Amino acid sequence: MAQKLVDAKVNGIIGHLNSGTTIPASRIYSDNGIPQISPSATAVAYTAQGFKTAFRVMANDGQQGKVLGEFAAKNLGAKKIAVIDDRTAYGQGLADEFAKSAQAGGAQIVAHEYTTDKAVDFSAVLTLIKGKQPDLIFFGGMDPQGAPMLKQLKELAPNVKFMMGDGGYTPKLIENAGAAAEGAYASQPGVPLEQMAGGKDFSQHYEAKFKQPIQLYAPYCYDAVNVMIAAMQKAGSSEPAKYLPELARIEYNGVTAKIVFDEKGDLKGGAVTLYQVQQGKWQPLQTLGGSALAATH
Repeated sequence: MAQKLVDAKVNGIIGHLNSGTTIPASRIYSDNGIPQISPSATAVAYTAQGFKTAFRVMANDGQQGKVLGEFAAKNLGAKKIAVIDDRTAYGQGLADEFAKSAQAGGAQIVAHEYTTDKAVDFSAVLTLIKGKQPDLIFFGGMDPQGAPMLKQLKELAPNVKFMMGDGGYTPKLIENAGAAAEGAYASQPGVPLEQMAGGKDFSQHYEAKFKQPIQLYAPYCYDAVNVMIAAMQKAGSSEPAKYLPELARIEYNGVTAKIVFDEKGDLKGGAVTLYQVQQGKWQPLQTLGGSALAATH
């Protein structure tokens, strides 16, 4: 796909969806000097490669894992934590960052187990972990695995808390896990939609146009496109070599945040919000912006 886009002589890329596709594609775009802005890939490795063409408009997994680990150890008081990851670029990276942060907060990682992004039966790994008597299980992965994992966890160890990153913060997790989702924690880079400077207007326009509720990454995609357009306008050109320098130093007031990139292409001051399932819905708990946690409600 990436090479086909290069061959088509595109002037810029918004994407890809996840880290597993974004990271290998980014090398191809870098080799051809094509700017790329991801609205959704959060793995640290994406911007750590040193490519001058790679940018993203949401917080990365280093920031996200740090927040989740701190929250688990300090706010939830978890002393013994088990970690599971799905071995994807996203899941493994987030789980590792979480574990480092939780340990720094005083928690003990009693197990770090692995699965895949295709698995649906977690009884063996959960039974193994149950013997370690953790207070909390953190899963680095996506909702198709998170939902059955939650259901099986509730049967084996109903009092163990469960946490994921943004891969779990989806309506599908609640829909597929049912009552087992109640009390689960997850995170999402950025602030809640209703707290975004342009969130309310964006949501209204989105729903009017597409006749459905706003999709998770829609405002970030919107900002990514408009940031690229703004850089082209500043450069007076859509040629990648001409507008890339403007993109690197852009300051743009988007729907999701004020977008300014650091030297790696990461969003400066990216916020991360913690959520919990309460009465069958994701409810915001806290948002980390800068260096301090602040209540969102």
